[in-house]
Amino acid sequence: MSDTPHIRPATEQDLPAILAIYNEVIANTTAAYVYEPHTLEMRQQWFAELKAGGWPVIVSERDGTVTGFGCIGVFRSKPGYKYSGEHTVHVHADHRGKGIGGALLAALIEEAQRLELRTLIGGIDSENLVSIAFHARHGFVECARIKDVAYKFGRWLDLVFMQLILPGPKTPVEK
Repeated sequence: MSDTPHIRPATEQDLPAILAIYNEVIANTTAAYVYEPHTLEMRQQWFAELKAGGWPVIVSERDGTVTGFGCIGVFRSKPGYKYSGEHTVHVHADHRGKGIGGALLAALIEEAQRLELRTLIGGIDSENLVSIAFHARHGFVECARIKDVAYKFGRWLDLVFMQLILPGPKTPVEK
């Protein structure tokens, strides 16, 4: 088994594996403020919307098995936010702690630079100290903390926003 994950663009064929990873996150963590498992149709719509918007969706793969996924999407829909993106990284429970998340995040940072984003933002549950430290190791800094923003597993949750400032476009425009 190779130690280095292979990172590549996601395809429609990856959606069942992405769905399984995401549904485990929904069921067992506060990394997604979602209550019910998603369906394959929901993941297909998510994928189509990101691709239509020109946003990247990537997967990590080891020995032909999808071990994680990541994406960048709209941070806020108003036009002034067009140089900002919000990213997501999730790794299969059996493959966490093996460098896959770091490889996915590094690839997303490259994608953000290719898209000429000025800032890449991650929304992280405040109790997820592993993810907060992980993002800090990759140059992200905490820029906001919102108290009691979500409710899951019988308790109120705080959301931490962490951001990475990137070069952005050489000549930003307001159109």
